[in-house]
Parts: sequence; structure tokens; C-alpha cells
Amino acid sequence: MSAGKMHVDEVDTDVSLVVRLLSGQAMVVRLPRIHWAVEQVEKEQQWLPRLAPFLPLAIPVPLAKGEPGEGYPWHWSVYRWLEGENATIERIANPRQAATDLAQFVAALQQIDATGGPPPGPHNSSRGEPLARRDTRTRAAIATLHSTVDTDAVTAVWESAIEAPAWHGAPVWIHGDLQSENLLAVDGRLSAVIDFGCLGVGDPACDVMAAWMFLSAETRDVFRAALQVDDATWTRGRGWALSVGLIALPYYQSTNPVLAGIAKRAIHEALADYRAGG
Repeated sequence: MSAGKMHVDEVDTDVSLVVRLLSGQAMVVRLPRIHWAVEQVEKEQQWLPRLAPFLPLAIPVPLAKGEPGEGYPWHWSVYRWLEGENATIERIANPRQAATDLAQFVAALQQIDATGGPPPGPHNSSRGEPLARRDTRTRAAIATLHSTVDTDAVTAVWESAIEAPAWHGAPVWIHGDLQSENLLAVDGRLSAVIDFGCLGVGDPACDVMAAWMFLSAETRDVFRAALQVDDATWTRGRGWALSVGLIALPYYQSTNPVLAGIAKRAIHEALADYRAGG
């Protein structure tokens, strides 16, 4: 019997084995990268298991919460792996079906009781707040991008959005960041929604921005009809897409080309839609 074993037929176990088991059994670790994302761990741990049973697409459900250690300063989460690929336009077999599936997800999320849900704040980049509160940041981003975008045109789109009637209904659940990097597809069809860091309760227009962040002009009508969006919420949704795109573009331009590309697309789609009278 070798040293360190209690039983003659004992199986070898060590840290390396545990790492291989976790990887092989399809789990994923999610760690905040920056201080303002720290609250997202507790938020997702608390709310995702409550939301999941009511939603038509899969979402991450936490299996465990990790403690700070090994030089890492914050709590972190362990989730079961969700199959699929990022739902880029090229990977969607039927774009109109995708628009319907996404609208059904948003509608189901909005219908869940929002009592006690986290209001907009630093934990979710203030997604779902009254759109007019983003005015200063959005105009500053427009000024920063003066050599990249048509500033007069995007200003006109933005002003139309903040002039639209504000949301006066009860706050609803919002994902807050419905774009291709946070949507998964299996066999060409939407299968899951991930990354709920921007989860909160607020103005439903915030998730309507998926019509410009993710969908094409040819499928927006399907999304809008399935979600039954009124004119004011639709206009604010386009404003959300434009604002998020304008603020994200200079932030990610040199650090994350994928997110910068998504931001550029949102700006382009919002502008083209406004010019087309959408």
C-alpha cells in the first residue's frame, strides 16, 4: 500500500483530476473582469434560477458561487455549459423565425413578476433607465466620433428617441444586452440567451433595441408584431440601440473588434431605419 492512501484499492485523486472532471462535464466559470461588474455575480445567483422556468429559451443557471482566492479579489460563478454557437446572422437558418423566437423570449421575460428586481444602476450599466438620462453621455460619444459618423444624422435619430413619450408603466424585467455575442444557436435556430450582467427591471424599450442590435431590416416587422410594441417604445428602442452603439464604439475600438463591430452595426441600422421612415 502506497504512502498517503487509506485503502488498498483507493482511486488516485488530485487537483489535476478535479480540473479535468469539471472541464469534461461541461461546466463554465464566469468571473467579473472589472470592479463595476462585481455585483452581477450575486444578482445572477439570486435571480437566474427564478427566471429560468418561465422562459422559452435556455439561460445559464448557477451551480455554485466561488470565493475570492489565489490573488483574485471577487466572488465568481460556476454554470453548466450551454451548447451552441454565437448567433451571428450567418449562423441563423431562418431569420424570421429567429425574430419570432427572440420576441417570445422578451415577452416572456417582461411578463415575469418584477417585484424586488434590481433597478437600473452601475451593476447593469444603467440599462432600463429613462432614455433621457443618457443624453449627456450619448452626445459626448457623438462628438468623439465626429470623424466616423454623420453627426447631424445620428443627432437627429437620437433627438427623435428622447422626444418620444417616456415609459410610465411598471418596470419590467430586461436582459439589457441582446446582441449576437449573448445569443446562442443550435442547428441554425436560437437556443439560449447568456450573459445576464445587464439584467434589471426598467423600461421595456431597452430590450426592444435588439431589433437594431441583432435583427435586420427585413425581420424587424416580425419582431415588432410578435412583441406588440407601441410607437413610443419602438422609437425609444431605436434610441437605445443608437446610444449603446455610440458609447461602446470608442470604448471597444482598440480592445475588442467584435464588440466594436456590433456597435458599428447598431449605429448603421438605427440610422438607416430612421432615414427609411421606420
